[in-house]
Amino acid sequence: MKWPLFAFCLLLSGCNVCCEKGLKKMSLIFPEETDNSYVMLRPAKPMSFTAFTLCMCVASELHLLRETVLFSYYNSGDALNLWVEYGKFNFYLLHSNPVSFRLPQLNSFWTNLCVTWESSSGLTAIWVDGKSSGRKVYRQGHEVQDGGIVILGQDQDNPGNEFDKKQSFIGEITSVHLWDYVLPSDELCLVSQGHTEPKGNVIDWNTVGYEARGNVLIKPVNNYKFCTSVSSSKMW
Repeated sequence: MKWPLFAFCLLLSGCNVCCEKGLKKMSLIFPEETDNSYVMLRPAKPMSFTAFTLCMCVASELHLLRETVLFSYYNSGDALNLWVEYGKFNFYLLHSNPVSFRLPQLNSFWTNLCVTWESSSGLTAIWVDGKSSGRKVYRQGHEVQDGGIVILGQDQDNPGNEFDKKQSFIGEITSVHLWDYVLPSDELCLVSQGHTEPKGNVIDWNTVGYEARGNVLIKPVNNYKFCTSVSSSKMW
């Protein structure tokens, strides 16, 4: 019964990998600018929370004059989105202007990113390779609602579609994890330096269900311990 279901899904959607589960030690490679290449993730828990931690490892030679989406959760709008826009890292919660951070730029070496936010105080921060930005207050009292779609590689203007290739991601993404709470600072430091293998309780890269469509390569990470020495090699 499994093969007919796989074949039907493949024909229906044109996906490279359909209805698969688990990306442990694997990397998503987006080799070119497109409006049809992406990976849809299926969270293990409802995307409904008043605090979160989002972590990922990214390698990309982004042009500073380009918009590029890193993480897209769409539910009646950009419910939880992380972007690099014209040299700034911008984080969006539903129907709002972003909170912006000026951080070291992404490049062809791996960068370990974590974003934290809590509704009660609105405090928001981005961790890069074990170093935290200054905290900013954003969308105090807001709640992230369930019912949307999580996509890597494209920005959604409608759930699961209406992509703009000029905003598509080009490069590699791995180790995407999402928690429905803010990790303690000592744990965040270890996670964002790659010293601890994370395990998100909403999205766990090791076990997450996913569908890949278009020109996306899913390959073993070229160096699984890539983050252990990143912080010592970057200039701040």
